[in-house]
Amino acid sequence: MRVFFRAALAALGLAALFAGCTTTPAMADPPKTLRVATYNVSLYAEVADGVRARLAGGHDAKARHIAAVIQRQRPDLLLLNEFDYDAKGALADVFQREYLEVGQHGEAPMHYPYRYFAPVNTGEPSGMDLNGDGRIGGPGRLHGEDAFGYGLHPGQYGMLVLSRHPIDTAAVRSFQTLPWSTLPSARRPKNPATGRWWYDDAVWPKLRLSSKSHWDVPVRTPDGVLHFLVSHPTPPVFDGPEDRNGLRNADELTLWRHYLDDRDADWLCDDQGRCGGLPAEARFVIAGDLNNDPTDGDGHHEAIVELIEHPRVLRHAFPTSEGAVQSARERGGANLRHRGNPAQDTSQFGGASGNLHLDFVLPSVGLQITGSGVFWPLKGQPGADWIGASDHRMVWLDLELADTATAANAEPAR
Repeated sequence: MRVFFRAALAALGLAALFAGCTTTPAMADPPKTLRVATYNVSLYAEVADGVRARLAGGHDAKARHIAAVIQRQRPDLLLLNEFDYDAKGALADVFQREYLEVGQHGEAPMHYPYRYFAPVNTGEPSGMDLNGDGRIGGPGRLHGEDAFGYGLHPGQYGMLVLSRHPIDTAAVRSFQTLPWSTLPSARRPKNPATGRWWYDDAVWPKLRLSSKSHWDVPVRTPDGVLHFLVSHPTPPVFDGPEDRNGLRNADELTLWRHYLDDRDADWLCDDQGRCGGLPAEARFVIAGDLNNDPTDGDGHHEAIVELIEHPRVLRHAFPTSEGAVQSARERGGANLRHRGNPAQDTSQFGGASGNLHLDFVLPSVGLQITGSGVFWPLKGQPGADWIGASDHRMVWLDLELADTATAANAEPAR
């Protein structure tokens, strides 16, 4: 009898154990917060390798301030605009090793194990007369004006992506060489004095759309793949009544709209030979100094507004700062005539431009924003003496992937 009783108890215990295993659901890990940022750092020089030489030794005050901003905000995924490119990545090595990985001004070091650094069009000779002066290239500015993108040497004003999460480098897409003329309804500049095309029929098919490059950088976050869509369109100024830079800026922004819309576009081919746009289920963030304020300054504002209001882009309140409001009030001038909210400004200029909202982090529908900001402290606040290292400010969003399945399973371009 005791044996039967003990056996019954054991059976009951096993039943309870298995019942507990089947009725207690497994708890899913909460989504990870991903801080995504863009920062135009103005780390460029008029000669190749000039910035690396200046930064060697870790004592450059400007670079230390830029590194301190990054260390203070600690983005997981970061685009740096106006960061001179070199084929060996020497400047990126120096900046990471001697500035980011060394604590600056009391901030903790920051290590990025992954990066993407690639050629850009700035300073790359085109072999064509693009400024209309009747000759090809020349010294200094003349070289820049006839390059595929304005720059005094190849790689000036480049881009660098830094990431705490793995980058799928084999799946990166770049559109450095995409011809401007292939863009549907491309805004081809015309000389108003003559009524003729600014770029003739021999030049137009060879002219590249991107003034630097357009990159789709897939990042493998803990909650799935995120496509980091980064660029730095040309400023819509430094031209004439033909508006060649203003029109190019608008079409550089328009390219991202086509990339989101035209999954099967046979004209939308990257430098790797793959054609088509971004899969409909892919999660993304568009980031960069886009050089177009939605309401103020120069440029075709409809181009940035149409990108912001694209159905695949999450509608959200723009990041703000109190420092931007203070700057606009104290500097006056053009700022007093602006129609946009000064709290949303991300850059500080003098003259006819004033402060402008040029730097954007635009997440896709399917992401959730849990925080945001522009690093622009009020005078006297910690970090206020760092921001003068650049005429732009870091913009950041804290994001959660709301739907990890589609983000992880998006198909690559064909």
